[in-house]
Amino acid sequence: MPLTPLSREQSQGEEIANSISHGIGLAAALIGAPFLITQAARHGNDGFVVGVTLFSATTIFLYLASTVYHALPTSNAKQVFRVLEHSAIFLLIAGTYTPFTLGVLHGAWGWILLSTIWVLAAAGVVLKVFYGASPPILSTCLYLLMGWLVVIAADPLIAKMPTPGLLWLVAGGLSYTVGVVFFALDSRLRYAHLIWHLFVLAGTTCHYFAVLWYAA
Repeated sequence: MPLTPLSREQSQGEEIANSISHGIGLAAALIGAPFLITQAARHGNDGFVVGVTLFSATTIFLYLASTVYHALPTSNAKQVFRVLEHSAIFLLIAGTYTPFTLGVLHGAWGWILLSTIWVLAAAGVVLKVFYGASPPILSTCLYLLMGWLVVIAADPLIAKMPTPGLLWLVAGGLSYTVGVVFFALDSRLRYAHLIWHLFVLAGTTCHYFAVLWYAA
């Protein structure tokens, strides 16, 4: 998280743990992406394949940026990768929506969600690139708003997606949301950032299986 007067710099041990945790996520994403895209090509239309590809690409980008950021010593390069990592969160949220909006939710609701979520993601990236030192609470609120925006399409989603798929989606959303608590405690609790990373891994895993089995 951004360094503010109320936060502290991560210790070397914490940064090693942070980097390893998302390095594992990067490896899993690189292994899982080809299988996911292949399955999408077999069972979905071209739009769905594009959606799955974007989900895979944004997942890989997030874990790559995070792994490198936490592995670097304090430097200008680390600051650049901090911006990339935090921007990647916005992109991953939008990337997660995309296969569902182009798959199971295709149609009016799908296009509404798709356009809205990517506009918000673009706004979030601009916020990070040009106003990286802005209050972390602003970015955190935007992350949560984007993550739970899907509730506006709850009725059509419930009508079109089997219950197990909904459960995978909700489990992923709750994982990210609970993880935000530890993200917020970063300045006061050692290894809170690692715990946040573990919740991110859990959330991504849940959404991976939701896309694999139920998004088409």
